[in-house]
Amino acid sequence: MINRRSVLTGGAAAAASLASPALAANPRVLRYVPQANLANPDPIWTTATIATLHGYMVWDTLFGIDQGLVARPQMLAGSETSADGLTWKMTLRDGLLWHDNEPVLAKDCIPSIQRWGKRDGFGQRLMSLTAEMKVIDDKSFQIRLTRPFPQMAYALGANGCFIMPERLAKTDAFTQISEYVGSGPFKFLKDEWVSGASAAYAKNEKYQPRQEPPSYWSGGKVVNFDRVEWKIMPDPATAAEALQSGEVDWWENPLFDLLPMLKTAPGVTLEVLDPLGALGVIGVNHTQPPFDNPKLLQAILVAVNQQDYMDAVLGDQQSLGQTAGFFIDGSPMASNVDMDKITGKRNLPLAKKMVAESGYKGEPIVLMSPSDQPQLSAMAQVTDAFYKSIGLNSKYTSMDWGTLVSRRASHAPSDKGGWNSFCTTWGGLAVSNPGSNFPLRGNGNGGWFGWPTDAKMEALRDKWFDAPDIPGQQAVCRDMQRLAFQDLPFFPTGQWFTPTGHRDNLTGFVKAGVMLFWGVKRV
Repeated sequence: MINRRSVLTGGAAAAASLASPALAANPRVLRYVPQANLANPDPIWTTATIATLHGYMVWDTLFGIDQGLVARPQMLAGSETSADGLTWKMTLRDGLLWHDNEPVLAKDCIPSIQRWGKRDGFGQRLMSLTAEMKVIDDKSFQIRLTRPFPQMAYALGANGCFIMPERLAKTDAFTQISEYVGSGPFKFLKDEWVSGASAAYAKNEKYQPRQEPPSYWSGGKVVNFDRVEWKIMPDPATAAEALQSGEVDWWENPLFDLLPMLKTAPGVTLEVLDPLGALGVIGVNHTQPPFDNPKLLQAILVAVNQQDYMDAVLGDQQSLGQTAGFFIDGSPMASNVDMDKITGKRNLPLAKKMVAESGYKGEPIVLMSPSDQPQLSAMAQVTDAFYKSIGLNSKYTSMDWGTLVSRRASHAPSDKGGWNSFCTTWGGLAVSNPGSNFPLRGNGNGGWFGWPTDAKMEALRDKWFDAPDIPGQQAVCRDMQRLAFQDLPFFPTGQWFTPTGHRDNLTGFVKAGVMLFWGVKRV
């Protein structure tokens, strides 16, 4: 087991410099420590959670899901569906403006949906069923389908389908945008963005919130600060001291080992805002040796231990974690099928025997680890030790998260800039159902990093979309989990709920899958 407390010692000197009370700050400025550096601010190009958080600040969505995971109109005044379910007409609400003061038009929505549809799981399904998208007038557009898609509103409201100006939305989905103009409640101050250090956002004074209470990603996005400043602090001791001293107002994900101290710190409040938590994941590259070998993946399964990961991430806060399968617990789609394969007694000698019999030739395994994300770094250290314990030639390779996000997109061999494995987490909402569970896909290069090809998994996913009711969908998910334990697109390492930490003069937080900056106010 990894002793995670050692990660705190490196920040002692930096933390000491923040020990004195912070100078009085502008009450209209919210100072925030995000989970990671904002290296890639295109939330369509990357699945990194930090980019999604950024996306909800800058852009808006046609629908937004509420706390019951029901889709509600967001940028839309409303939508109409034909009796046969094949035609959807969507009409934008009044008052929508881009940050450059140009009006949001229907012609912006269609390429935005198409670009998102090339990368997102729900979007790919929608695109496969779309016969035509066309503009009706400046405020309205139509989507005509080849077969009904009753999940349309949920797909557009729960999965980061950010609406961008037409000129940006026409960017190839596999190329990053370089301009960040949205219609959302905040403007991204690109000139102040220093990757690895800081990012800043200004209140969009011309944004017109819906006249409804905020709920998850729906409702009125009322901004109570003139400015939000992100302070990148990869060292957890420095971030903890900054929060205690008032140097910052809000720290997204405190290290679990620091929670007991922060619980008793004057002026600090801890609370869980994400109702579904996160799923820990070991990603493996199915397109390169040695993880293109199914026998080797099965060898890993018999010995990988979720408790080791929860020990490394949670420390003494074990009540905030639990074992997990391929769908997040708390979702109607979660299943106990074959869970004994990952929660039953672990068998290290059998794993070593299976590795020896698999044909593994000792190929180096480039295991990427993000130096600036303590949770993921701890997971990678456990993985490195585990790989070595069963006879795998693991090469622990440390880099910052932004570099890792860029490198994991490479299809090159590991000795030519590619990779073999890395650890990450997926937000619970994303892995709550087959439509958005991107790491569970079997669509090869069109899927998540690691790119497994599994026609049976894709057929089951199609069957889930066609299932007539929740019991039918649950039956499909049981079959999907059974197949996942056979083919192993990734390895789940547990589910945990990370409390966020903030100064106790902040209130109005909206509970959702990522941290949201509307509703929050200082009292």
